[in-house]
Amino acid sequence: MVSKLDDIDEKARGTLVELLGLKFDHVEAGHTRAHMQIKATHLAPNNFLHAASIIALADTCCGFGALASLPEGADSFTTIELKSNFLGTATEGTIACDAVLRHGGRTTQVWDATVRHEHSEKTIALFRCTQMMLYAGK
Repeated sequence: MVSKLDDIDEKARGTLVELLGLKFDHVEAGHTRAHMQIKATHLAPNNFLHAASIIALADTCCGFGALASLPEGADSFTTIELKSNFLGTATEGTIACDAVLRHGGRTTQVWDATVRHEHSEKTIALFRCTQMMLYAGK
């Protein structure tokens, strides 16, 4: 379970989260916020932001939200479905993601996330995922 930003930094060390430079600004049960400074490594060969970079930010934001929102007795989670609608792109600057818990059940959680360009505030993507809650020994 994560309950504060230091917990996220510790869990992210040595993972894709750290490699992509994802940084969390807020974490609490039911809501998280993170951002990513766009670098050349986040771009596709057409020089626009790669869809996978956007999905990584949104899915990670929802994932740490799920960890902060585990139901009693749950130990972890795994993503069982995700969907993204891309409405724009970026080539530079910072993109930010806000993720909100829409359904918090004993066996599943449904999260919605919005990714925006921080400077223009233009929405880049709308994202939804479903997380399956995991219980030890089950």
